[in-house]
Amino acid sequence: MARRWRIQYPNAVYHVMSRGVNRGKIFTTQKDYLHFIGCLKRATEKFDLNIFAFVLMGNHYHLLLSTPNANLVKAMQWLQTAYSTYYNKKHRRWGHLFQGRYNAILVEDESYWTGLSYYIHCNPIRARMVTDLSKYSWSSYPTYIRKDSQGVRS
Repeated sequence: MARRWRIQYPNAVYHVMSRGVNRGKIFTTQKDYLHFIGCLKRATEKFDLNIFAFVLMGNHYHLLLSTPNANLVKAMQWLQTAYSTYYNKKHRRWGHLFQGRYNAILVEDESYWTGLSYYIHCNPIRARMVTDLSKYSWSSYPTYIRKDSQGVRS
């Protein structure tokens, strides 16, 4: 059975998420998190993405983003390939890092953004990793609460 096509159009907004194979870790060291954030920054420049919110968990990630140029498929292919290549080389492994295709839910209602941002940012609390979101370094939440922040894309 053929895969369903991704809906892409200029200025589309998506909730994108992907998980490790068999719910396995995709981030095991601080360098892994930093490298993914670096790849995400490069993807925003290379594909003109706008990142509104993100969280990186041990075995998955969430992004709230828009694609001014209707290029989600190319951007996500580049991001996941770039990170997987790094991760496999660094951790001396081979094969797929991510489980299947990334999920991308089209966000058509702007009123949904706030709730979605809350959902994305609260992942570390729901996973009982922290009790104070400002202490979790691997999300965009700390940039939301600091006035001098350097987000993924300014």
